[in-house]
Amino acid sequence: MTFHPLSLCIISTLLLAACGPASGIKPTPSPVTPRATVSDSKTDAFTGLRVLAAESFLADIVQVVAGDRALVDTLVPVGVDPHAFHSTPTDLRSVAEVDLFVVNGVGLEAYLTDLMASAGEGKTVIEAAAGIPLRKMEEEAATADEGDHDDHDHEEGDPHLWLDPLLVQRYVDTISAGLAAADPDGAAVYAGNARAYQAQLSELDKEIRSLLVGVPAERRLLVTNHESLGYFADRYSLKVVGAILPSVSTGAEPSAGELAALVEQIKLTGAPAIFLEAGVNPQLARQLAEETGLRVVTDLYTESLTTTTGPAPSYLEMMRHNARSIAAGLAEQ
Repeated sequence: MTFHPLSLCIISTLLLAACGPASGIKPTPSPVTPRATVSDSKTDAFTGLRVLAAESFLADIVQVVAGDRALVDTLVPVGVDPHAFHSTPTDLRSVAEVDLFVVNGVGLEAYLTDLMASAGEGKTVIEAAAGIPLRKMEEEAATADEGDHDDHDHEEGDPHLWLDPLLVQRYVDTISAGLAAADPDGAAVYAGNARAYQAQLSELDKEIRSLLVGVPAERRLLVTNHESLGYFADRYSLKVVGAILPSVSTGAEPSAGELAALVEQIKLTGAPAIFLEAGVNPQLARQLAEETGLRVVTDLYTESLTTTTGPAPSYLEMMRHNARSIAAGLAEQ
Protein backbone atom coordinates (compact mmCIF):
# COMPACT_ATOMS: atom_id res chain seq x y z
CA MET A 1 0.00 0.00 0.00
CA THR A 2 1.34 3.50 -0.89
CA PHE A 3 0.99 6.33 1.63
CA HIS A 4 0.66 9.95 0.50
CA PRO A 5 3.42 12.06 2.08
CA LEU A 6 0.76 14.71 2.70
CA SER A 7 -1.38 12.23 4.60
CA LEU A 8 1.51 11.13 6.78
CA CYS A 9 2.42 14.73 7.52
CA ILE A 10 -1.13 15.68 8.42
CA ILE A 11 -1.68 12.60 10.57
CA SER A 12 1.60 13.02 12.44
CA THR A 13 0.85 16.68 13.09
CA LEU A 14 -2.63 15.85 14.33
CA LEU A 15 -1.39 13.18 16.69
CA LEU A 16 1.25 15.39 18.25
CA ALA A 17 -0.33 18.82 18.14
CA ALA A 18 -4.08 18.71 17.71
CA CYS A 19 -4.78 15.82 20.02
CA GLY A 20 -1.82 15.14 22.22
CA PRO A 21 -1.04 11.49 22.95
CA ALA A 22 -4.37 9.86 22.09
CA SER A 23 -6.31 12.54 23.99
CA GLY A 24 -8.23 13.56 20.90
CA ILE A 25 -9.65 10.14 20.27
CA LYS A 26 -10.53 8.79 23.68
CA PRO A 27 -13.89 9.57 25.29
CA THR A 28 -13.95 12.90 27.07
CA PRO A 29 -15.32 13.07 30.61
CA SER A 30 -19.04 13.73 30.76
CA PRO A 31 -21.44 14.17 33.64
CA VAL A 32 -23.15 10.94 34.60
CA THR A 33 -25.77 10.08 37.14
CA PRO A 34 -24.03 8.78 40.27
CA ARG A 35 -24.70 5.10 40.81
CA ALA A 36 -25.82 3.98 44.23
CA THR A 37 -25.43 0.44 45.48
CA VAL A 38 -28.38 -1.90 45.23
CA SER A 39 -29.04 -1.71 48.96
CA ASP A 40 -29.00 2.10 48.89
CA SER A 41 -31.21 2.52 45.83
CA LYS A 42 -33.88 -0.12 46.48
CA THR A 43 -36.10 -0.92 49.39
CA ASP A 44 -34.56 -3.19 51.99
CA ALA A 45 -37.91 -5.00 52.18
CA PHE A 46 -37.37 -6.61 48.77
CA THR A 47 -36.92 -10.37 49.13
CA GLY A 48 -36.22 -11.40 45.52
CA LEU A 49 -32.94 -11.67 43.69
CA ARG A 50 -30.51 -8.78 43.81
CA VAL A 51 -28.54 -8.63 40.59
CA LEU A 52 -25.67 -6.46 39.44
CA ALA A 53 -24.97 -6.15 35.72
CA ALA A 54 -21.65 -4.85 34.49
CA GLU A 55 -22.99 -2.45 31.82
CA SER A 56 -26.18 -0.40 31.60
CA PHE A 57 -27.40 -2.03 28.37
CA LEU A 58 -26.90 -5.42 30.01
CA ALA A 59 -28.76 -4.33 33.14
CA ASP A 60 -31.73 -3.36 30.98
CA ILE A 61 -31.77 -6.76 29.27
CA VAL A 62 -31.53 -8.57 32.61
CA GLN A 63 -34.33 -6.50 34.13
CA VAL A 64 -36.66 -7.28 31.24
CA VAL A 65 -36.03 -11.01 31.64
CA ALA A 66 -36.23 -10.89 35.44
CA GLY A 67 -39.37 -8.77 35.62
CA ASP A 68 -40.37 -7.95 39.19
CA ARG A 69 -38.60 -10.97 40.67
CA ALA A 70 -35.24 -9.16 40.77
CA LEU A 71 -33.74 -5.76 41.45
CA VAL A 72 -31.06 -5.01 38.89
CA ASP A 73 -28.36 -2.36 39.24
CA THR A 74 -25.46 -1.34 37.00
CA LEU A 75 -21.79 -1.46 37.90
CA VAL A 76 -20.37 0.79 35.17
CA PRO A 77 -22.27 4.10 35.42
CA VAL A 78 -24.30 5.41 32.49
CA GLY A 79 -22.05 7.29 30.09
CA VAL A 80 -18.81 5.61 31.20
CA ASP A 81 -16.72 3.58 28.74
CA PRO A 82 -16.47 -0.02 30.07
CA HIS A 83 -13.11 -0.44 28.35
CA ALA A 84 -11.66 2.27 30.59
CA PHE A 85 -13.59 1.51 33.80
CA HIS A 86 -11.68 1.09 37.08
CA SER A 87 -13.48 -0.27 40.12
CA THR A 88 -13.69 1.58 43.43
CA PRO A 89 -14.31 0.41 47.00
CA THR A 90 -18.00 1.18 46.47
CA ASP A 91 -18.00 -1.19 43.49
CA LEU A 92 -16.42 -3.93 45.57
CA ARG A 93 -19.23 -3.56 48.09
CA SER A 94 -21.84 -3.65 45.33
CA VAL A 95 -20.51 -6.95 44.00
CA ALA A 96 -20.32 -8.43 47.48
CA GLU A 97 -23.94 -7.53 48.32
CA VAL A 98 -25.76 -9.04 45.34
CA ASP A 99 -26.87 -12.59 44.59
CA LEU A 100 -25.82 -12.60 40.94
CA PHE A 101 -23.31 -10.67 38.87
CA VAL A 102 -24.03 -10.54 35.12
CA VAL A 103 -21.22 -9.63 32.73
CA ASN A 104 -20.88 -9.56 28.97
CA GLY A 105 -17.68 -11.58 29.23
CA VAL A 106 -15.34 -12.61 26.37
CA GLY A 107 -12.83 -10.05 27.54
CA LEU A 108 -14.92 -6.87 27.55
CA GLU A 109 -14.54 -6.26 31.27
CA ALA A 110 -10.79 -5.90 31.70
CA TYR A 111 -11.24 -4.98 35.36
CA LEU A 112 -13.08 -8.21 36.17
CA THR A 113 -10.17 -10.35 37.38
CA ASP A 114 -9.10 -7.93 40.12
CA LEU A 115 -12.69 -7.13 41.08
CA MET A 116 -13.69 -10.76 41.52
CA ALA A 117 -10.51 -11.54 43.40
CA SER A 118 -11.34 -8.74 45.86
CA ALA A 119 -15.09 -9.04 46.25
CA GLY A 120 -16.48 -11.91 44.21
CA GLU A 121 -15.24 -15.03 45.93
CA GLY A 122 -18.00 -17.61 45.68
CA LYS A 123 -20.19 -15.18 43.70
CA THR A 124 -22.36 -16.62 40.92
CA VAL A 125 -21.42 -14.92 37.66
CA ILE A 126 -23.51 -15.14 34.50
CA GLU A 127 -21.48 -14.52 31.34
CA ALA A 128 -24.11 -13.39 28.85
CA ALA A 129 -22.00 -13.95 25.75
CA ALA A 130 -20.77 -17.40 26.77
CA GLY A 131 -20.80 -19.95 23.98
CA ILE A 132 -21.28 -17.50 21.12
CA PRO A 133 -18.54 -17.72 18.45
CA LEU A 134 -16.51 -14.52 18.36
CA ARG A 135 -15.73 -12.42 15.35
CA LYS A 136 -11.98 -12.53 14.80
CA MET A 137 -10.34 -9.25 13.99
CA GLU A 138 -8.42 -10.60 11.01
CA GLU A 139 -11.79 -10.72 9.26
CA GLU A 140 -11.81 -6.90 9.25
CA ALA A 141 -10.70 -5.04 6.15
CA ALA A 142 -7.01 -4.21 6.64
CA THR A 143 -6.20 -0.55 7.25
CA ALA A 144 -2.42 -0.87 7.35
CA ASP A 145 0.46 -2.92 5.97
CA GLU A 146 1.37 -5.91 8.12
CA GLY A 147 4.64 -4.37 9.26
CA ASP A 148 3.05 -1.02 10.15
CA HIS A 149 0.14 -2.27 12.26
CA ASP A 150 0.54 -2.47 16.00
CA ASP A 151 -0.84 -5.60 17.64
CA HIS A 152 -3.96 -4.03 19.15
CA ASP A 153 -6.32 -6.91 18.40
CA HIS A 154 -8.20 -8.31 21.34
CA GLU A 155 -6.70 -11.56 22.56
CA GLU A 156 -10.02 -13.44 22.28
CA GLY A 157 -11.88 -11.64 19.50
CA ASP A 158 -14.47 -8.90 19.22
CA PRO A 159 -16.64 -8.74 22.38
CA HIS A 160 -19.31 -6.36 20.96
CA LEU A 161 -21.83 -9.12 20.22
CA TRP A 162 -24.75 -7.19 21.73
CA LEU A 163 -24.79 -4.85 18.70
CA ASP A 164 -26.47 -7.69 16.79
CA PRO A 165 -29.98 -8.06 18.27
CA LEU A 166 -30.29 -11.66 17.11
CA LEU A 167 -27.18 -12.55 19.11
CA VAL A 168 -28.81 -10.84 22.09
CA GLN A 169 -31.51 -13.49 21.82
CA ARG A 170 -28.78 -15.91 22.90
CA TYR A 171 -27.83 -13.56 25.75
CA VAL A 172 -31.45 -13.78 26.85
CA ASP A 173 -31.38 -17.59 26.93
CA THR A 174 -28.22 -17.56 29.06
CA ILE A 175 -29.58 -14.90 31.42
CA SER A 176 -32.92 -16.68 31.80
CA ALA A 177 -31.18 -19.96 32.63
CA GLY A 178 -28.91 -18.25 35.15
CA LEU A 179 -31.80 -16.52 36.89
CA ALA A 180 -33.77 -19.77 37.02
CA ALA A 181 -30.82 -21.62 38.55
CA ALA A 182 -30.64 -19.02 41.31
CA ASP A 183 -34.42 -18.82 41.74
CA PRO A 184 -36.10 -22.07 40.60
CA ASP A 185 -39.53 -20.86 41.70
CA GLY A 186 -39.31 -18.11 39.09
CA ALA A 187 -38.19 -20.32 36.21
CA ALA A 188 -41.51 -20.13 34.38
CA VAL A 189 -41.63 -16.35 34.73
CA TYR A 190 -38.10 -15.95 33.41
CA ALA A 191 -38.77 -18.28 30.50
CA GLY A 192 -41.96 -16.43 29.57
CA ASN A 193 -40.30 -13.03 29.80
CA ALA A 194 -37.38 -14.32 27.73
CA ARG A 195 -39.67 -15.54 24.94
CA ALA A 196 -41.55 -12.25 24.85
CA TYR A 197 -38.33 -10.24 24.74
CA GLN A 198 -36.85 -12.45 22.04
CA ALA A 199 -39.92 -11.69 19.94
CA GLN A 200 -39.25 -7.98 20.46
CA LEU A 201 -35.65 -8.52 19.39
CA SER A 202 -36.84 -10.19 16.20
CA GLU A 203 -39.05 -7.18 15.50
CA LEU A 204 -36.11 -4.88 16.23
CA ASP A 205 -34.03 -6.76 13.68
CA LYS A 206 -36.75 -6.19 11.07
CA GLU A 207 -36.94 -2.49 11.95
CA ILE A 208 -33.21 -2.05 11.52
CA ARG A 209 -33.27 -3.87 8.20
CA SER A 210 -36.05 -1.59 6.98
CA LEU A 211 -34.09 1.50 8.05
CA LEU A 212 -31.00 0.39 6.12
CA VAL A 213 -32.58 -1.29 3.10
CA GLY A 214 -32.47 1.88 1.02
CA VAL A 215 -28.74 2.47 1.43
CA PRO A 216 -27.06 1.60 -1.90
CA ALA A 217 -24.27 -0.99 -1.95
CA GLU A 218 -21.53 1.55 -2.69
CA ARG A 219 -22.43 3.52 0.46
CA ARG A 220 -22.81 0.60 2.90
CA LEU A 221 -19.36 1.35 4.33
CA LEU A 222 -18.51 2.12 7.95
CA VAL A 223 -15.59 3.99 9.45
CA THR A 224 -15.64 4.09 13.26
CA ASN A 225 -13.77 5.45 16.25
CA HIS A 226 -12.82 1.94 17.36
CA GLU A 227 -13.68 -1.51 16.04
CA SER A 228 -17.11 -1.91 17.60
CA LEU A 229 -19.61 -2.31 14.77
CA GLY A 230 -18.39 -5.56 13.21
CA TYR A 231 -21.35 -7.70 14.34
CA PHE A 232 -23.81 -4.98 13.36
CA ALA A 233 -22.14 -4.75 9.94
CA ASP A 234 -22.20 -8.51 9.45
CA ARG A 235 -25.89 -8.73 10.33
CA TYR A 236 -27.01 -5.89 8.05
CA SER A 237 -24.71 -6.37 5.05
CA LEU A 238 -22.46 -3.41 5.76
CA LYS A 239 -18.67 -3.34 5.45
CA VAL A 240 -16.25 -1.97 8.04
CA VAL A 241 -13.62 0.01 6.16
CA GLY A 242 -11.52 0.86 9.21
CA ALA A 243 -11.29 2.62 12.55
CA ILE A 244 -9.29 5.46 14.06
CA LEU A 245 -8.37 3.17 16.94
CA PRO A 246 -7.25 -0.13 15.37
CA SER A 247 -8.66 -2.18 18.24
CA VAL A 248 -11.87 -3.42 19.82
CA SER A 249 -10.82 -1.43 22.90
CA THR A 250 -10.79 2.35 23.24
CA GLY A 251 -7.53 2.05 25.18
CA ALA A 252 -5.41 1.60 22.04
CA GLU A 253 -3.43 4.37 20.38
CA PRO A 254 -3.00 4.55 16.60
CA SER A 255 0.32 5.17 14.92
CA ALA A 256 0.79 7.78 12.22
CA GLY A 257 1.16 4.97 9.69
CA GLU A 258 -2.11 3.37 10.73
CA LEU A 259 -3.99 6.64 10.41
CA ALA A 260 -2.39 7.36 7.05
CA ALA A 261 -3.45 3.90 5.88
CA LEU A 262 -6.99 4.63 7.07
CA VAL A 263 -7.03 7.83 5.03
CA GLU A 264 -5.94 5.87 1.97
CA GLN A 265 -8.61 3.23 2.60
CA ILE A 266 -11.32 5.87 2.96
CA LYS A 267 -10.28 7.51 -0.29
CA LEU A 268 -10.07 4.15 -2.06
CA THR A 269 -13.51 2.95 -0.96
CA GLY A 270 -15.38 6.25 -0.91
CA ALA A 271 -16.80 5.60 2.57
CA PRO A 272 -19.33 8.37 3.21
CA ALA A 273 -19.13 8.86 6.99
CA ILE A 274 -17.22 8.22 10.19
CA PHE A 275 -19.28 7.16 13.21
CA LEU A 276 -18.28 8.12 16.74
CA GLU A 277 -19.71 7.21 20.11
CA ALA A 278 -21.32 10.06 22.03
CA GLY A 279 -18.75 11.63 24.34
CA VAL A 280 -15.75 10.94 22.09
CA ASN A 281 -13.70 14.00 21.18
CA PRO A 282 -14.47 14.50 17.46
CA GLN A 283 -11.46 16.70 16.66
CA LEU A 284 -9.33 14.09 14.93
CA ALA A 285 -12.33 12.67 13.07
CA ARG A 286 -13.17 16.13 11.78
CA GLN A 287 -9.62 16.65 10.60
CA LEU A 288 -9.81 13.33 8.76
CA ALA A 289 -13.13 14.45 7.30
CA GLU A 290 -11.54 17.61 5.94
CA GLU A 291 -8.98 15.53 4.06
CA THR A 292 -11.31 12.80 2.84
CA GLY A 293 -14.76 14.41 2.58
CA LEU A 294 -16.29 12.15 5.22
CA ARG A 295 -19.39 13.15 7.09
CA VAL A 296 -18.90 12.95 10.88
CA VAL A 297 -21.68 11.36 12.96
CA THR A 298 -21.10 11.84 16.69
CA ASP A 299 -24.12 10.40 18.47
CA LEU A 300 -23.87 6.60 18.57
CA TYR A 301 -24.46 4.75 21.84
CA THR A 302 -22.72 1.41 21.59
CA GLU A 303 -21.52 0.57 25.10
CA SER A 304 -23.79 2.55 27.40
CA LEU A 305 -27.41 3.60 27.58
CA THR A 306 -28.44 7.17 28.31
CA THR A 307 -30.54 8.43 31.18
CA THR A 308 -34.32 8.24 30.75
CA THR A 309 -34.36 11.69 29.13
CA GLY A 310 -31.79 10.73 26.48
CA PRO A 311 -32.24 8.99 23.11
CA ALA A 312 -31.13 5.54 24.33
CA PRO A 313 -32.73 4.76 27.70
CA SER A 314 -33.12 1.04 26.92
CA TYR A 315 -31.32 -1.53 24.81
CA LEU A 316 -34.11 -1.54 22.20
CA GLU A 317 -34.09 2.26 21.96
CA MET A 318 -30.29 2.34 21.83
CA MET A 319 -30.31 0.06 18.81
CA ARG A 320 -33.10 1.97 17.07
CA HIS A 321 -31.28 5.24 17.64
CA ASN A 322 -28.01 3.86 16.31
CA ALA A 323 -29.69 2.39 13.23
CA ARG A 324 -31.37 5.72 12.46
CA SER A 325 -28.07 7.58 12.88
CA ILE A 326 -26.17 5.12 10.71
CA ALA A 327 -28.84 5.18 7.98
CA ALA A 328 -28.80 8.98 7.96
CA GLY A 329 -25.00 9.08 7.93
CA LEU A 330 -24.79 6.75 4.94
CA ALA A 331 -27.55 8.49 2.97
CA GLU A 332 -26.79 10.70 -0.01
CA GLN A 333 -26.06 14.29 1.02
